[in-house]
Amino acid sequence: MPDDPAQLEPPEDVPAVSAERLVDGRLPEPSGEAADEAPEDDEAPRRYPSTIGGAFYLVMLGVAGLGLILVVLDDWRTGVRLMGASLVFGAVVRLVLPSRDAGMLSVRSKALDAVLLIGVGVAMFVLAGSIPDQPG
Repeated sequence: MPDDPAQLEPPEDVPAVSAERLVDGRLPEPSGEAADEAPEDDEAPRRYPSTIGGAFYLVMLGVAGLGLILVVLDDWRTGVRLMGASLVFGAVVRLVLPSRDAGMLSVRSKALDAVLLIGVGVAMFVLAGSIPDQPG
């Protein structure tokens, strides 16, 4: 037992693994030749974003931000439709990419993520088209 109570020994039955290597709370299954290789070098520089899904997520954020700028400065309907389109795009990307590559697009299960993104995106389209113009 260490003298300093703030420094605890890690449990011996839990492997010391980076959280980034976990997929859905589990380690990926070793397969083929990759199972025989040594673990990744911890000193290798990290890529940003570290998954292709993270890159698509940044694209979604950029398009939604552009939509928000359009809402403030120009036609609000076009801006809301652009934000809705970015959400539908994110849903398609989430359905196509495996969970390990989805990055920030992967929050829940694949089906639930896609349904929620499509639902909110379509709702934004419908609302932008159905709200009548206000006088004045």
